[in-house]
Amino acid sequence: MAETILIVDDDPVQRRLVEAMVNRFGYEALTADGGDAALALLGGAEASRIAGIVLDLVMPDLDGLGVLAKMRERGLRIPVIVQTAHGGIDNVVSAMRAGAADFVVKPVGPERLQVSLRNALAASALGNELARLKHVRTGTLTFADIVTRSEKMRAVLRTAEKAAASAIPVLIEGESGVGKELIACAIHGSSERRAKPFVAVNCGAIPENLVESLLFGHEKGAFTGATERHAGKFAEADGGVLFLDEVGELPPAAQVKLLRAIQEGEIEPVGGRKPAKVDVRLISATNRNLMADVTSGRFREDLFYRLHVFPVTVPPLRERLEDVPDLVRHFLARFCAEEGKRIHAVSAEALALLNAHSWPGNVRQLENTIFRAVVLADGDSIGVSEFPQIAAHAPLPASDAPQSPPITAEIVSFVADRPVWPGAAAPTAESQAGVLPLRNGDGEVRPLEEIEAEVIRFAISHYRGQMSEVARRLHIGRSTLYRKLENIGFEGETADAEPEPVAAG
Repeated sequence: MAETILIVDDDPVQRRLVEAMVNRFGYEALTADGGDAALALLGGAEASRIAGIVLDLVMPDLDGLGVLAKMRERGLRIPVIVQTAHGGIDNVVSAMRAGAADFVVKPVGPERLQVSLRNALAASALGNELARLKHVRTGTLTFADIVTRSEKMRAVLRTAEKAAASAIPVLIEGESGVGKELIACAIHGSSERRAKPFVAVNCGAIPENLVESLLFGHEKGAFTGATERHAGKFAEADGGVLFLDEVGELPPAAQVKLLRAIQEGEIEPVGGRKPAKVDVRLISATNRNLMADVTSGRFREDLFYRLHVFPVTVPPLRERLEDVPDLVRHFLARFCAEEGKRIHAVSAEALALLNAHSWPGNVRQLENTIFRAVVLADGDSIGVSEFPQIAAHAPLPASDAPQSPPITAEIVSFVADRPVWPGAAAPTAESQAGVLPLRNGDGEVRPLEEIEAEVIRFAISHYRGQMSEVARRLHIGRSTLYRKLENIGFEGETADAEPEPVAAG
């Protein structure tokens, strides 16, 4: 999914010119005819996908400086490139002081605008990533620092925010690498305990004979090698949050003591004579099916119900692929800074390859993949060749796949198994039969525009007028799709399309 650039200009001609350039650069364009309209978009459902803004400085209702001031009041950190026909030094200084990332003079050339957008987005990504890493280190990470535009993931974050306002025990469930510890950090950073310690323990990485000592501490001389007293992780987290990652890996003996610590609010160090009171908010995480472990007797049922008070399930990356472009941009900014490389972008072909991958290792795998690509890259952009392992697992093109019919000079095969949604233009007889002729009645190759128009009509029919899905499947932006529809006179035919589905939560 391409990054979305909001174009704000009261001049329709200038708006269309900049929109055409933005689309040509590989971004998706969103337009507003004035400052008030732009602020309405920034406060609406479209706001989450806006990565940058090209803003006219002089407008009749609310001018560019007014928009920048309102954005600053709302705490919006979207990079803004200001453009105006009046390029005086006073205007430049005012715009930059108001928070603009760059300033261009109308009519701006394509090269100048492309460089400005690329630099502004890269600087914004790096700034956000550095701020996020700082918040992780200082224990002040909040849900606003989590990179996502997925509705499914946002529903998870809304649920976790409710947990942050309470002291309720939370169990974060999800596959390895989805970001369970990040959610735990955000709960801690958004809670009343954010000024207190956040102590993380990976239960699966502790030797079984050291689990009790590490969690609950031990007294000097409690066992061979205990040459001094050790407080334990519960004592370290006193007043704050203890995060038990992979809690399902705890051995039975440790499960018993953990249950007592939760129930009584006290711990008993190994070799200790009396228990010690602790005030700890417990957040646990697992990539296992704990209920199945309870059924098999591997995990204590009473402990399960103590931990499973407020479950939060994080979806795998393959179920929220719309997050891939943003995650790529943030990881790219961080690793370029760490490796001292000046890489400006990931090519459209490489991004399409990443979007098509299933990511069994989830966000952690994507992070490591971008790290490796940055190290491999020799130029100022990353292409498919920097992702050899991902490319090796990419599916074959339809024309090469053994189960697909060959593409010949006569026809292209379709899968036409869905009914036409009401109000859509009826597909051609050939489309209904499952084929698209590449020749006309005279035996000549049909013009590309005709074939493209028929493919678009078929896609709209096939996906029942769900334009976001149509654009995604055709690998084009929604604005590009609507422009193509306008060019082929398709506007009236889409008016009665079914409404697009809204994600639950």
